[in-house]
Amino acid sequence: MYVTCLDLEGVLVPEIWIAFSEETGIPELRITTRDEPDYDKLMHYRMDILRDHHLGLKEIQETIARIQPLPGAKKFLDQLRSEGQAIILSDTFEEFAKPLMEKLGWPTIFCNSLEVATDGTITGYRMRCENSKLTTVRALQSCGYDTIACGDSFNDLEMIGASKAGFLFRSTDQIKKDYPQYPAYEEYDELLAAIRGVIRG
Repeated sequence: MYVTCLDLEGVLVPEIWIAFSEETGIPELRITTRDEPDYDKLMHYRMDILRDHHLGLKEIQETIARIQPLPGAKKFLDQLRSEGQAIILSDTFEEFAKPLMEKLGWPTIFCNSLEVATDGTITGYRMRCENSKLTTVRALQSCGYDTIACGDSFNDLEMIGASKAGFLFRSTDQIKKDYPQYPAYEEYDELLAAIRGVIRG
C-alpha cells in the first residue's frame, strides 16, 4: 500500500512568502526553503523583518485569501487521490493553510503552528515534530505503508530520499544539479504518470 507525500508551496500553490513579498514590496521576504536550508534561521529572519515593518498574521492572511492553487494543481491532486492515499506534508502553518486547503478540496495536511501575540504579531512557531517531513514518512512506513514523496526544496530532500520513490517538481536548477538521482518534472501530467508507474508497478 502506498501513501504519496506532497510538499505544498511550489508544488500545489504559489510560495506564500513570495506572494507576501510582492504585495508588501519587501524583497527580503522572497527567500524561501529553496534558498535557505536552515528553517529555524529562515523563520527568525522572516519574523525580524515582519517586526521591523509592523506586519503580522492579519496582513499575511489577507494575502493568502487571494492566492489560488497553481494551474492544474487541483485536477492533479484529485486524480492522484483516486489512485490512493495522499497527504500534504508542509512546513507552513495551520494559520496559513486553511483557505488553501478549501481551494484544493480539503486534502489532508500535516503542518506546523504559529505563536501569535494578542496584537497579531508573530512571535514564534511550533514545529509539529522534529524533522517533520522525514519523521512523518518514517511513521507511515512503520504502519506498513510504502511512501512516494515529491517536493521542490531543500526541506523536502530527506523525505524524498527516505521514500520508495521520490521526485522533484519544479525545483531549482541547483537542487536538480546537486541531486540528479531524483527524477525531476515540470508538468503535473508527467509527475502523475511517474507516481502511477510506481503505484501500479
